[in-house]
Amino acid sequence: MKKQLMTVLLGLIFTAMAAGWAAGGETGHYVPGVEGIRAGTVPPPGFYYRMYNAFYNADTMTDADGDDLDIDFDVTVYAMVNRFIWVSDYKILGGDYVADVLIPLIYTDVEIGAMGLEDDKFGLGDICIEPFVISWHGSSYDAVLGAGFFLPSGDYDADEPASPGKDHWGGIFTLGGTYYFDAKKTWSASVLSRYEIHGEKDDMDVTPGDNFLFEWGVAKTVNKIWDLGITGYCAWQITDDKGDDVTWDKDDHDQAFAIGPEVSVFLPSYKLFMSLRGQQEFEVRDRSEGSMVTLTLTKIW
Repeated sequence: MKKQLMTVLLGLIFTAMAAGWAAGGETGHYVPGVEGIRAGTVPPPGFYYRMYNAFYNADTMTDADGDDLDIDFDVTVYAMVNRFIWVSDYKILGGDYVADVLIPLIYTDVEIGAMGLEDDKFGLGDICIEPFVISWHGSSYDAVLGAGFFLPSGDYDADEPASPGKDHWGGIFTLGGTYYFDAKKTWSASVLSRYEIHGEKDDMDVTPGDNFLFEWGVAKTVNKIWDLGITGYCAWQITDDKGDDVTWDKDDHDQAFAIGPEVSVFLPSYKLFMSLRGQQEFEVRDRSEGSMVTLTLTKIW
């Protein structure tokens, strides 16, 4: 048990919440579950502001086998992520050129009763810049391809597990699409995949392993403005953590799955999209297992 507790503590210290809204062991910058219905669809040319409000809570920490650790664990995270999106008229390979930036503000409150550990903090997380995105629109599909990177802009302290930064650079590659099953595009299914690579941490010789995930959603449009559907995600760490300061088992890779409902609405007079999504995690390994509720507002300028 002592070894397990030290592993959890190291994982929390090495993991701030970054763009992110989950807690646990060494995880990536991008947190799955923030996109849902029609996740593989980029809007037409224009300027957009999107605000994600994500609420994450977990009272279970799992080991590498998916078993619960009896350590009196609890974490609560609120993240407000501001995303500025420019969809241009410029064409690349027949698709629209897109660029965007995400600026997260994160509050984290974490406790481990078995270790007498308690920490809470609010601050700027790690900023994500996507300078290269292409989106396509067909008669029965939408598609997106992109590449971006995370800046270590968030505050980080190895003695403060609630730090909002992750202390390293990161790269992210995106590929996804939405398929429409009818001519009026009232039935849709979407998949949005992400591959993350990570740089070495500044304060220690640790390079987190790569992550792969995909978010999915199935939805029905009602009365032209409402979308009702089911969403979820699957996420895996696929390469080992590296570095001389890695004291845990490098063969332990985290994973998580989640599923839940979503409802969204478009308010034409305000040029505003609103969505509300809830997801419950399951089959989680080597990280926290909890639930997340996300309220997203998208304004067309």
